[in-house]
Amino acid sequence: MYEMNNKTRKNTTDRGTPAQAQRASTPTLANPPVSAQKEHGSEQIPGSNNPEPVHKEAKSMQKTIPLAITISLTILSLGCQSTNTWITQPQHTLPPLKNVDHLRDYAATRGFTAGTPRSIKITPAGDAVLFLRSGPRSFEHDLYEFNPNTGSERVLLTAEAILNGAEENLSADERARRERMRLTARGISGYRLSDDGQRILVTLSGKLFVIERTTGNVTELHSDAGYPISAQFSPDAKKITCVRNGDLYLINIANNNETRLTTRKKDAIKNGLSEFVAQEEMGRMHGYWWSPDSTQIVYQQTDTSQVETLYIADATHPEKAPRPWPYPRPGKNNADVRLAIMSVSNAAKSDKGGDPIWINWDRNNYPYLAKVTWTRNAPLTLLVQNRRQTEEKLLTVNLQTGETRTLLTESDAAWVNLDHTSPKWLPDGSAFFWMSEHSGTRQLELRDRNGNRIRTLTPKGFTFGGITHFDEKTRHLWFYGSDIPTERHIYTTSIDDPAQMTRLTTTRGMHGYTIAKSGTIAVHTFATLDGRQGNQVLRADGTMTGTLQSKAEQPPSMPKIELTTVGNLRKFQAMLIRPDNFDPEKQYPVVVYVYGGPGHRVVQADPRKYLRQQWIADQGFIVVSFDGRGTPGRGRAWERVTKFNVIDLPLKDQIEALTAMGKQYPELDLTRVGIYGWSFGGYFSAMAVMRAPDTFHVGVAGAPVADWRDYDTHYTERFMGLPDENAEGYRTASVLTHAKDLRRPLLIIHGTADDNVYFMHSLKMSEALFTAGRAHTFLPLSNFTHMVPDPNTTIRLYERIVRFLQQALTGE
Repeated sequence: MYEMNNKTRKNTTDRGTPAQAQRASTPTLANPPVSAQKEHGSEQIPGSNNPEPVHKEAKSMQKTIPLAITISLTILSLGCQSTNTWITQPQHTLPPLKNVDHLRDYAATRGFTAGTPRSIKITPAGDAVLFLRSGPRSFEHDLYEFNPNTGSERVLLTAEAILNGAEENLSADERARRERMRLTARGISGYRLSDDGQRILVTLSGKLFVIERTTGNVTELHSDAGYPISAQFSPDAKKITCVRNGDLYLINIANNNETRLTTRKKDAIKNGLSEFVAQEEMGRMHGYWWSPDSTQIVYQQTDTSQVETLYIADATHPEKAPRPWPYPRPGKNNADVRLAIMSVSNAAKSDKGGDPIWINWDRNNYPYLAKVTWTRNAPLTLLVQNRRQTEEKLLTVNLQTGETRTLLTESDAAWVNLDHTSPKWLPDGSAFFWMSEHSGTRQLELRDRNGNRIRTLTPKGFTFGGITHFDEKTRHLWFYGSDIPTERHIYTTSIDDPAQMTRLTTTRGMHGYTIAKSGTIAVHTFATLDGRQGNQVLRADGTMTGTLQSKAEQPPSMPKIELTTVGNLRKFQAMLIRPDNFDPEKQYPVVVYVYGGPGHRVVQADPRKYLRQQWIADQGFIVVSFDGRGTPGRGRAWERVTKFNVIDLPLKDQIEALTAMGKQYPELDLTRVGIYGWSFGGYFSAMAVMRAPDTFHVGVAGAPVADWRDYDTHYTERFMGLPDENAEGYRTASVLTHAKDLRRPLLIIHGTADDNVYFMHSLKMSEALFTAGRAHTFLPLSNFTHMVPDPNTTIRLYERIVRFLQQALTGE
């Protein structure tokens, strides 16, 4: 378990600096020994601030949806008890909001992230860096190429050139897929680079385009078979596969000849697409995989006929039929997932002329398919989990029979975490990298071809984050992680002598590193504590050859965050933001910005993530955040202690941390405390004002989970167990159980089209409060999903949140 020393307030304070001063220098990066290799990883660190926090926040963007009409409903129960003393609000006039222009700029620029390079990929030879970029106030991305030799950039493809001003068309499946990716970008939202780096594949408005990178020639691949999803190159870059209307198709690039590879037998079956929980909770967006020699494909077949169907209606258009979505709730049926091997040379037939070969593993006991890996010189490898996620098996597949063999089994009494970068096979197939927590912290191991541990590559107490790159010639590995929960750094080590582990990044903050297969060029992506962010293009010796230019507007100033630890026993990571006009002689009402759930940390050494929180602070508050038990980065015991009850200990920790910070910082007025959050943070805020009204005096719950029996299986059962086996835990962790105890003001906000945390959660919460005679305010966002990307709605939303907090916390 990681613990920082409890220093004095002076020694634990980190203040931001004005933007001009922050840009005066660049982060220090040690010179890494980058050399030739056969594989590389692409890891990007966003130096961005999400328009809305995301549930489990591994992702930062949201699909584009029509502007919603927001409706405010204040539900004042007749017969409210005398404990609802907050209903009588002070009748004074609230002061005008400050820096409203800053809020407008924040909304229009997506938190000053629009215009920053994203989706960065380096060609294998290192002769070009590709990336997407929009304008400073645009959602529409275009494709660019940076030349490391000349330091120049050029436009490769624009949406305008292809669409000629026409509106982009998205299918329902593509919108849902982008929702799982938290993707709001329009135009060229993503692209594929061929293994040889010569071709680029773009899907735009239901059409496929192949760009010859060196010449710039663009070829459209025509088809009448349906909207293409999850399009990929074959490894030899001669063919393209995609999914259309639930079936897998193969396209020969040379002659644009398209072949249907699968034929589904009913609407509930889809071939080649990952299921909802794989996309939302496992981070697995793909449902088929090419063999390294481009002769075979393994594809997923998903049957949702036994999965409960939920419906989302557009209440503003009752003439439209509700949309059905298969959504597995805890204790109920998941999608039935299986895999098949097919030969692409004979369509849906195997090399022997028969049907596809179905892969055989114990799907009854291990129904979750977490990852599929198929690389040169290595066996086809599957990672599968049991329903309770307390055990996972790494399997290899016999391509002739479909039978599987267990390489290793990882188990944990609470749950097993997934690492999206492992297993990763060495290029010669002799061994693979594997993340394990058997020692109590996330450590990276090297295992032989039979799954036996050769050695552990990272020290105990260090939190391994993920693999970035392996150099076959030097046998050096690049990876990210940290021994400080608020930061992320890049490290390198020899896999033969792990004692050589060296940290390459030195500036406090969040760092990422992408390296070309040739090892000649790397991109260092950073967002640092002093407010700087960027993408440096580096040579093999670590010298800089240029930067990927950003078009983003700069915020007028950086949030003045302080990072510290509070609490003598647990030393919680904490963040504090004061208003711009802070008076040290005054006390200020406090606003706790919270997530509080498993899998995500709020406190990070990146002030740009708190631009919205600084604006709230400038309205006359001090904003604070804490990472308590249940959050990652401080070892297994710290993270797993919340198993079967995701609220009791985390709520206790927030109270303990807030109390400790109040003693450490006398400017905090703990008699006036508000709390707000989104998704799990919205759930947490509602529970906080219901269960700890003496500590939290007003709450704002955005897109909250009300009852964990109504959320999805993979997330909920991992942390709460199965409902029938933990009935009391589910009851205790339900907002509905505690609705009768509300005696503080509560604002509930929810998008009516949310297909992650369904709108029913807030409706059920409001109903329980109304039935119990508890006053509350309900703000539905018409036709918005789990995120709120529309700039005007963002402005109105945060004006409303601040006014609600002011009315509750500010008196005559």
